[in-house]
Amino acid sequence: MRSDIEIARAANKKPIQEIGAGLGIPHERLLPYGHDKAKVGQDFIRSLEDRPNGKLILVTAINPTPAGEGKTTTTVGLGDGLNRIGKKAVVCIREASLGPNFGMKGGAAGGGLAQVVPMEEMNLHFTGDFHAITSAHNLLSAMIDNHIYWGNELQIDERRVVWRRVLDMNDRALRDVVTSLGGVANGFPRQTGFDITVASEVMAILCLANDLEDLQRRLGDMIVAYRRDKSAITCRDIKADGAMTVLLKDAMQPNLVQTLENNPAFVHGGPFANIAHGCNSVIATKTALKLADYVVTEAGFGADLGAEKFMNIKCRKAGLAPSAVVLVATVRAMKMNGGVAKADLNAENVEAVKKGCPNLGRHIENVKSFGVPVVVAINHFVSDTDAEVEAVREYVASMGSEAILCKHWAKGSEGIADLATRVAEIADSGVAEFAPLYGDDMSLMGKIETIAKRIYRADEVLADKSIRDQLKAWEEAGYGHLPICMAKTQYSFSTDPNLRGAPTGHSVPVREVRLSAGAGFVVVICGEIMTMPGLPRTPAAETIRLNAEGLVEGLF
Repeated sequence: MRSDIEIARAANKKPIQEIGAGLGIPHERLLPYGHDKAKVGQDFIRSLEDRPNGKLILVTAINPTPAGEGKTTTTVGLGDGLNRIGKKAVVCIREASLGPNFGMKGGAAGGGLAQVVPMEEMNLHFTGDFHAITSAHNLLSAMIDNHIYWGNELQIDERRVVWRRVLDMNDRALRDVVTSLGGVANGFPRQTGFDITVASEVMAILCLANDLEDLQRRLGDMIVAYRRDKSAITCRDIKADGAMTVLLKDAMQPNLVQTLENNPAFVHGGPFANIAHGCNSVIATKTALKLADYVVTEAGFGADLGAEKFMNIKCRKAGLAPSAVVLVATVRAMKMNGGVAKADLNAENVEAVKKGCPNLGRHIENVKSFGVPVVVAINHFVSDTDAEVEAVREYVASMGSEAILCKHWAKGSEGIADLATRVAEIADSGVAEFAPLYGDDMSLMGKIETIAKRIYRADEVLADKSIRDQLKAWEEAGYGHLPICMAKTQYSFSTDPNLRGAPTGHSVPVREVRLSAGAGFVVVICGEIMTMPGLPRTPAAETIRLNAEGLVEGLF
């Protein structure tokens, strides 16, 4: 059996200009990065404004398990499947972060015969977007400290600088640091820290901005520090927004690549769903909707994180409305939720499948609460038995939805044609009546409690007085209308990563809140989730190298 990377290297790729031409993008409107990837020009994107939109289809999943779910693989496969049955479809996914690639082994380009290529470049430096975001973010950090050093005209309280630095790598040693040690020439020492680039507000802004003008406005709105009277100081006050926009000018343009079956895919932006809003860029999604009849996009991790934020943040802010949702599940993950150890997953265990299905059922209920129809994609593994698959089908039917077995990993578009046909029917039916979970006028604490109780099924939110006072202060400052971006473990509905299934009766402890005024949401950090992850005991980086032929080994 060939590995994912062997399949990707054997791909019969078309020149990227040919892929663009299939969407009606003139070759002069593409900025090529080699032969197989290109950025789409802003002028061309603006020329599409009067075109009607296609149908938006969201792919989400159950809570991730070590057994694997295959959300990106299903997203790519469904895009290929729709094209196979004669529909004009485009895939929209996120870019990969170097952190997980060199930490927990695995890329973000799909797998098997449902991949986006060039796979190696996509999972490494790609077109440099993440580097541009990192540089722009840290330019602002440097300008804040420089402003303080040269007299502090804005009267920044050094104790209240809230802008941290970022790095696109997992490095727990940088979570809390002290800068400017070494004497007067190095500035004023203060405690700060690093987040991973995907958690940067600059990343969120790039993924939510409509164009370069909107990008610069949002960058300028970011709050970076406070004075002693607690009045806010913005990026615009530091005069960094213009230079940051220059650094992000090319990164703002969506990246066009192709699937193994030579269908178009936009890959742009990469916020994590456990610490950010977890969706690809608005500009890529909106561009795709103007160029295709169906756009298949994904939201990170389980539906309790990615799909919730897709609905409550991205769709709310961008004026988007999904026509259908595909919820990815595997028999293996159901068994793991049912208490089976990873080493025993290949043995048939129908009772464990049934025991684990409530996790899937909870996600079905949650997605339906947004007014959007749900279809379950059973991502097939060779160890699945007919009885186990049927148990999942029966359970999903009892929840008022339907489950369709998909074999796109092994068969490409042929193996997912049934799902593509059904999804197109649902999207075309117009039955979706999308609405966010909460209104803009609800209090910030009320929004947090709504998510915790209606999505996580928690009994209560635990937040001390300082956090509640901070939320009220932001409301008084005019930020009460913003949506909430929960930062929480992806492995459970609760804040305990070991609590699988569909738990109830738990509490959601809020450790910290951060105002992302430019992105337009409030980040709520729950439990022990970290905005700078660490490497595992044996990081994937230990086995990544170039072989004698100059090819990458160990990345996948």
